[in-house]
Amino acid sequence: MNLIRPLPQDVVYLIAASEVIDSLAAVVRELVENALDAHATRITISVWPELWRVQVADNGLGMDLANLKQAASAHSTSKINTITDLFQIKSLGFRGEALHSLAQLSNLEIISRPSSPSASSPGWRVHYNQQGEAIKTETIAVASGTVVTVSNLFENWQTRRQSLPSSAQQLRGIQLIIQQIALCHPQVTWQLRQGNTPWFQISPGVNAQQILPQIIKNIRLNDLYYLKIPPNYDNINEETIELILGLPDRCHRRKPDWVKVAINGRMVRSPELEQTLLTALARTCPRDRYPICFVHVHLSPDQIDWNRNPDKSEIYLQNLNVLQGQISQGIDQALRLNFDRISLPQNRIDQLIKVSEEKGKYQINSSIESNLEESAISSHNELGMIEIKAIAQVLNTYIIAEHSSGLWLIEQHIAHERVLYEQICDQWRLVALEPGIILQSLSTAQLEQMQRLGLEIDLFGEGVWVVRNAPELLAKRSDCSEALLELSLGGDLQAAQVATACRSAIKNGTSLSLTQMQTLLDQWIKTRNPRTCPHGRPIVLQLEESSLSRFFRRHWVIGKSHGI
Repeated sequence: MNLIRPLPQDVVYLIAASEVIDSLAAVVRELVENALDAHATRITISVWPELWRVQVADNGLGMDLANLKQAASAHSTSKINTITDLFQIKSLGFRGEALHSLAQLSNLEIISRPSSPSASSPGWRVHYNQQGEAIKTETIAVASGTVVTVSNLFENWQTRRQSLPSSAQQLRGIQLIIQQIALCHPQVTWQLRQGNTPWFQISPGVNAQQILPQIIKNIRLNDLYYLKIPPNYDNINEETIELILGLPDRCHRRKPDWVKVAINGRMVRSPELEQTLLTALARTCPRDRYPICFVHVHLSPDQIDWNRNPDKSEIYLQNLNVLQGQISQGIDQALRLNFDRISLPQNRIDQLIKVSEEKGKYQINSSIESNLEESAISSHNELGMIEIKAIAQVLNTYIIAEHSSGLWLIEQHIAHERVLYEQICDQWRLVALEPGIILQSLSTAQLEQMQRLGLEIDLFGEGVWVVRNAPELLAKRSDCSEALLELSLGGDLQAAQVATACRSAIKNGTSLSLTQMQTLLDQWIKTRNPRTCPHGRPIVLQLEESSLSRFFRRHWVIGKSHGI
């Protein structure tokens, strides 16, 4: 029978090191977090993946010789001292494992010079052995800050090297790590190199709104909305929630890879908060597309427990349900109120004016679907200082509206669809059909789907069924039977509500009077998400007065415009 005995100390440290440092990206993450804790504002990262080498240089506070000798020792840190400090974590690193783990798994060298008032403070180069002990020190002329070089990573752990992905994949992992950290620390300048060759860089910004366009292709600053809100706690002082939202009528993704959550300067995996973001943005993007959304929550340290796993990517969080409510409210505000001035590319302006010149037909008539007539409201609307005035109709499809900042073009069908969809969601109601509607040749799946939606359906004969109730909006329509068949073909309740709204909305090609157009605009602008229809299509094209001014060369002086 084998005896239970303590593991040798070197085995313990090696096992712990392999948990903290599992890839080149993990090396970069740990060293960059140390640089940020040292208040660095410029960080340069050089990577030689074929040589298993990484170097991170920063302009942070730096270290003197005494601290350098202690830095790579096991469980050594300047960031906590007592057990109480574990519940007041204000830094990115605090376990004292990173440098010691790197010493265990590589050849570790640190060059540093403190940014002290004394100009005579020297810089030092220190080499460490696998126990994290300084085995060689020498003075060196260097600027204040720190340069950490990790060479021959996993030299004594060959199975790890062999199991890691290709160099290209590891570089991609490093790129993702830096992009995520840059979003959390927008004030930092980032420079990355593959060996001595520039790779990419990220310039600093006021907040993450300026960083995201540098990371995601084809995203412009105008495509993003920034909102800063305080969490709704009684004990909150300076804690805030920062939300950067890709406006759904302007940008979205093929997969939910840019629905991100950060807590106190670090990107984390939080399925609960990520699902909150996706739920709050449901039915705003086209089918099979996902939103771009980044939320950075700044909380009191006592609300967070970082001791969940070694890389601190998962945490225990207090007041989670309160945060979820605050984030949902923030997204709702971003979708409803952000009709600020947004410029259009010149080619879109040219195309708009060209279409208006060649195909424009302005017809103002008095017929419209009865459900819009019955819901007429005041012709003036104010929501976040927004007031729009219906001017005309183009091709019996688009409504031209005047806004204080310029001209808007709204597609009438999907604007009405958004209005009806939100009304249906708020007041989903089934009403009795007198007489019932006869349907034939329904499959078992169709019958089950109709029952899931709450529709009462009875067998009326061989292969014949009678439907006893229907959504209120459809019950009065002449094509109610076709609509019920459409609902029977699948989808959840939300899909049924979308289908109902789509079928009930004003059809393109319907002529509207000015009063009817204004009524529709007033209803639409009050919706929770006036940017897109429930299918994710953009509703409004905004043309600023400044764009019109540029197109018509209104900045020219009179003499110049006459060739004088």
